[in-house]
Amino acid sequence: MSVQEYDVLIIGSGAAGLTLALNLPSHARICVLSKSELENGSTWFAQGGVAAVLDDNDSIDAHIKDTLIAGAELSRPDSVNHTISGSKAGIDWLVDQGVPFTQESEQYHLTKEGGHSHRRIIHASDATGRAIEETLIEKTSKRANVDLREHHIAIDLITRRKLHLPSNACVGAYVLNAATGHVEVFKAQNVVLATGGASKAYLYTSNPDGATGDGIAMAWRAGCRVANLEFNQFHPTCLFHPQAKSFLISEAVRGEGGILKLPDGTRFMPNFDSRAELAPRDIVARTIDHEMKRLGCECVYLDISHRPAEFIRSHFPTIYERCLSYGIDITKEPIPVVPAAHYTCGGVMTNLSGQTDLKGLYAIGETSFTGLHGANRLASNSLLECIVYGRSAAEAISASLGNHEPLPDVPSWDESQVTDSDEDVIIAHNWEELRRFMWDYVGIVRTNKRLQRAQHRITLLQQEITEYYSNYKVSRDLIELRNLTTVAELIVRSAMLRKESRGLHYTLDYPDLAPERQDTILAPINYPWPDASR
Repeated sequence: MSVQEYDVLIIGSGAAGLTLALNLPSHARICVLSKSELENGSTWFAQGGVAAVLDDNDSIDAHIKDTLIAGAELSRPDSVNHTISGSKAGIDWLVDQGVPFTQESEQYHLTKEGGHSHRRIIHASDATGRAIEETLIEKTSKRANVDLREHHIAIDLITRRKLHLPSNACVGAYVLNAATGHVEVFKAQNVVLATGGASKAYLYTSNPDGATGDGIAMAWRAGCRVANLEFNQFHPTCLFHPQAKSFLISEAVRGEGGILKLPDGTRFMPNFDSRAELAPRDIVARTIDHEMKRLGCECVYLDISHRPAEFIRSHFPTIYERCLSYGIDITKEPIPVVPAAHYTCGGVMTNLSGQTDLKGLYAIGETSFTGLHGANRLASNSLLECIVYGRSAAEAISASLGNHEPLPDVPSWDESQVTDSDEDVIIAHNWEELRRFMWDYVGIVRTNKRLQRAQHRITLLQQEITEYYSNYKVSRDLIELRNLTTVAELIVRSAMLRKESRGLHYTLDYPDLAPERQDTILAPINYPWPDASR
């Protein structure tokens, strides 16, 4: 069995993971795992930009206020202050790396998105995530102390407790090498979960195939607390077209004057919120969902064709070209859009350095719960969180290098009792069933009865998956399905505990705000620790 040892093992290769790797000292031995190609994470597909206080007319206090309002007053002030106060330094660091942000009149162009009181979104045209990811991949690839491993899928964390050793800590992970089909051991003094969110738990999502909640599920199984997983952000505007898979229509389109319309051309957002199209995402998504159900229509329309054609093509070239490939000329006609699962606002609980409950284990980016987003993420605060917390975690890990006890021996992954599966269709069917009932029962609008139905179905699925996992060799599909059902259970449990409607969690049974604001925190109880190798 292959056993590899590093100072830092980073599971995930998006903006958070690569920012961390580039901010660690050059003498640290680092490994970055990507479960597919480096370019296939959520960062690559992020369009809008990074929220930061960069204009003299803007202020940290204003950005903080906007974040707290969007978060339905549930954001944690210490995390909000830490993130937004670090926004300028984070952007300066990205500029130093060479990220080609859009400039206009020799200054960086700043756009405005829903929930923001100022223009503060720095962007690279309408493909900001790609520009950031390309730059960070190029920089990381040149670091001699960093190993980049594609097609390596983490299965579970290895802890001293699982090895029946005293003083619990995370010491590595079991990882499936997709090229060989075998499970390898990666040992490390510091393990970082930067695996993104869990939007693939839903039938319709704006995210790529990797958003399967892997880090959240692994941390939960390792004994870490999770928080606020009931807050799943549905992006209001994803392209509605039979050939369009998970294509987002950026918030910036509405920020630059895009208008939402019903199929008959009637504008509707001003009837529901004074901020109209620039209301926070939870309000816009819920309004669209309401109108679609009221009218029985498949989609609504986002129209920016009243702006000059050259303005549209220059500001939104990616969106323009993609829509045109489907026969939609956005300079002349509106874009058919629907809401889709987009962002996981809860996650693994951490401090301001990304440290989890478990010694040696960090979580950053969408995997984590820092308290920044509260009950609803403010647009473009996500990439900002990746950069700020990637740098903060790097500082904490750098200070700890060399202060760990030697890593213990780790048993091989036991494949002696499992066989190759001849029933992979079961995984596909279970995956489709999970995503369908999560969309129907745990979506934009919820009820107690819907949540109970989802909980019942998850229990049955988990029984099937546990049996399957025990008897057959692991595969990427099986690993992801196992993780998704774990996170789906945590989402439903969290939603059932919140007896109010706040931010992204809206239930017909409790339509009002509760008098007290509190996070929903789940902690593993009497976890049945298995043998470390399986």
